[in-house]
Amino acid sequence: MSHCYYHALSSAKKFGGEWQDYIELHSYFDSTKSHIPDNKHRMVLHNGFGIFLAERVFGPVIVRKSDGKPIPTRLIGEQHVLEDLGRVPTLQQCLESLPLEHWMMRAARRLSTELAAEEIAVIGEK
Repeated sequence: MSHCYYHALSSAKKFGGEWQDYIELHSYFDSTKSHIPDNKHRMVLHNGFGIFLAERVFGPVIVRKSDGKPIPTRLIGEQHVLEDLGRVPTLQQCLESLPLEHWMMRAARRLSTELAAEEIAVIGEK
């Protein structure tokens, strides 16, 4: 599916209620489109980790505004990802083909060097 509205319609059909009950959660999953304008945006939240993040943001259940019925957030998130990808990948699977760039390690290496130097200085004071 290409738009959160259609995911919301699908949720209403599957779980009951109105599309408006689900639009905020589906908009969350597709919010990465604002930064990555192609289907690679799905690699950020369309995975098991993204679904668990949605539970942290929205709570373990959403309560439908149309009738007050609680629906598990995880089930709606899984539905969204399955409709887009056909399966729920792990975050590792989404990132494993990402090349490790030099800039990704520079700050960590510098911090390790600084901390090691401080540790040696502290040991020397004892």
